[in-house]
Amino acid sequence: MTVEPSTAPAPLTEPARRVTPGWIATFATAWLGIWMAQLTPVQLLLPLQVEAALPDTDWVGSVVAFGVISGIAGLCALVAYPLAGAASDRTVSRYGRRRPWILGGALVFAAGLVLLGFQTSLVGIGVWWCVALVGFCVTTAALTATISDQVPVEQRGLVSGWLSAPQAIGTILGLVLVTTVFLGTAAGYIAVAVLLVVLVVPFLAVAPDAVLPRAERPPLTLRALVAGFWISPRRHPDFGWTLLGRILVNLGNALGTTQLLYFLMFGLERADAEGDLILLTLLYMVFVIIASIGLGALSDRLGRRKAFVVVASLLQATAALLLALVPDFTAAMIGAGLLGLGYGSFLSVDQALATQVLPDAASRGKDLGIMNIATAVPQALGPLLGAWIVAALAGFTGLFVLSAVIAVLGALAVLPVRAVR
Repeated sequence: MTVEPSTAPAPLTEPARRVTPGWIATFATAWLGIWMAQLTPVQLLLPLQVEAALPDTDWVGSVVAFGVISGIAGLCALVAYPLAGAASDRTVSRYGRRRPWILGGALVFAAGLVLLGFQTSLVGIGVWWCVALVGFCVTTAALTATISDQVPVEQRGLVSGWLSAPQAIGTILGLVLVTTVFLGTAAGYIAVAVLLVVLVVPFLAVAPDAVLPRAERPPLTLRALVAGFWISPRRHPDFGWTLLGRILVNLGNALGTTQLLYFLMFGLERADAEGDLILLTLLYMVFVIIASIGLGALSDRLGRRKAFVVVASLLQATAALLLALVPDFTAAMIGAGLLGLGYGSFLSVDQALATQVLPDAASRGKDLGIMNIATAVPQALGPLLGAWIVAALAGFTGLFVLSAVIAVLGALAVLPVRAVR
């Protein structure tokens, strides 16, 4: 397939020209590298690294330490996402608004991962994971904004599906690589860091990125940046409800998935927990791909978003309840399939929904950065909250029940959205 650059729409206009298959292919490839680099550490490398740093600590201590590191990284994301989005909104580089930040963030992300691989103390692990996650936030804030910048509304479900499907592929590919090819923690981190940069660069070469005229640049002041963090739910209720729904669904998903390795190791006492994790992730991946691409495109065709988001959230709740009520590996496999269907649909359709409730074309990057907080921060805080629930309250059963309840609340939160069907 020949992939050639095309012309970007004007920076602050609503895009009308459909993006090409080449644009979509390189967009998906970039996300493959990003998700591989972010989720492989979360699912496997970081827990094993933390456990190695605490050789004389029981599994609860390891879970809590992993949760604390993830929680601190989540606080970094809370600041990095909107700041990176706001900075890209105001960039007047001759290379465009988004491309400098996509590349710069990817390089910071990769460097943080490489240095993280050589850490043996909890402090070192925490510091360099925070650096890596900031790079992740910078890259994805700018890359997500290209959907609103360049993709017409009638294509956003499909394109958002190609943001979501690589998440599943990247997870399983990363796990397979670091457990079968690039053995060892440092080698695993270096591998995903290199692949991150290699897979992001083609999008930068192909995707257009219109230059923002200096006269149209929003004011760059500390007061303007701080004020931009707050979007009034009274003035923009659709944005507020969409944001709340995203927070709840992603938190429910994080509670149900970020403790999965520990659930297999200590809840089900599986002999090969790492191998089982790969199998569950593979099942999850298949259904995420089917749901994110197929249902994202179907939502475009029907012109509807909310019904898909509600059903997706309820499927996630069902998967979590299954793990709570039937804690065995067969139920876990069924749950992985249901979770994949639900989360795949949610990722693609909710992303399309988010792009349609933004308050201002001049602040798309910042506003989507705030929306991205609702994805990254729950995923980062989920291990800490999940560890506390498992250790201090109700064990894994209570964790999965709470995950289901939060997912249902997330489904209810999008019902009041009015501007989008």
